[in-house]
Amino acid sequence: MSRRTVIAAVDGSAESLAAAEWAAREAHLRGLPLHILHAWQDWSPAFAHAPFVGADTAPGGTTITQHWAERVPREVADRLREGHPGLNVGVEQIFGRPAEVLLSAAEKAEVLVLGSRGLGVLGGFLAGSVSLPVIAHAERPVVVVRAGERAEDELRSEAGGNVTGEGAYLDVVLGLDLSRPCDELIAYAFEAAAARSARLRVVHGWTAPVVFGYDPAAADPGHGVARSLREASALTDVLRPWRGKFPDVEVTEQCVVGRAADHLVEASQDASLLVVGRRIRRGAIGAHIGPVAHAVLHHATAPVAVVPHF
Repeated sequence: MSRRTVIAAVDGSAESLAAAEWAAREAHLRGLPLHILHAWQDWSPAFAHAPFVGADTAPGGTTITQHWAERVPREVADRLREGHPGLNVGVEQIFGRPAEVLLSAAEKAEVLVLGSRGLGVLGGFLAGSVSLPVIAHAERPVVVVRAGERAEDELRSEAGGNVTGEGAYLDVVLGLDLSRPCDELIAYAFEAAAARSARLRVVHGWTAPVVFGYDPAAADPGHGVARSLREASALTDVLRPWRGKFPDVEVTEQCVVGRAADHLVEASQDASLLVVGRRIRRGAIGAHIGPVAHAVLHHATAPVAVVPHF
């Protein structure tokens, strides 16, 4: 199999340009090629089979829409080559339905990177009808980057706002559900932390069961303490072999009570990357990404990696 690439989907929007910049940094960190992909559809009326020279026609007979579409990925690639000397940057434009094009491309990607306006709305041609189905059905990791994301946002700052030097990345945060602690998800988080020389913070949220209105933790505080200790012990057990595989990655463990999504959104405020899982459901119809992934995609302030797993 050929070496996988980091693929950035662009459409000319500010959010997709931020995604392309993030993808370039990720490709550099992982020592992989970067592939700029632009999917487009010609929305000209069906009866306009042949181009004609006029206000809607660019030099050479192409339509203004086609001319613009061809220019977008080329200019993005040129900018990234200039900003990241030595990075192998390829460009591809594919005519077709964007969601279908991106899902096909994701099969060959180490990671597919999409843009988001963040804090509520996914934007550009990657809006709702495109981005959510891609995230919901891709079987490779998908990273969503908010508009305005900058390289310095992922780094620690010294007092006075000066960005620190080597090893300055903020934590990589992993949201882990102990009921299905899959290898693909944990491996991605450890690899991301190792590539950044960053600390990995693993957050596991749990809620004490309430049976018929009876909360055992409220009636017996010791019950809550015992449950908390069991959850913490289980988390340590799951991570132990991964600590051995990645001895250079510093790991901190957090077992928190309450909705995992709330804790992860809060953790994203001082994270370089937030990693969550998505269960693969090949028979599902529509976009199913799970409540935790859905919440962090819409509210996290850091880039979010959604890692599919069975």
